[in-house]
Amino acid sequence: MRAIAQERRRFGYRRLLVLLKREEYLINHKKLFRLYREEKLTVRRRGGRN
Repeated sequence: MRAIAQERRRFGYRRLLVLLKREEYLINHKKLFRLYREEKLTVRRRGGRN
C-alpha cells in the first residue's frame, strides 16, 4: 500500500482500494482507511498558481 501511495501521490485511500482490488488484495475499506492514517499518508496538494 505504501509503495502505491508513493508512486501515485494524488490518490487517496478510496482510489488505493480500487487498485488493490485489481491486484486481487481483498481488504475492507475501513481497515484500509485505518492503515492509511497510521502510515500518515495523505493526498498531496498540487502547487497553486501565483
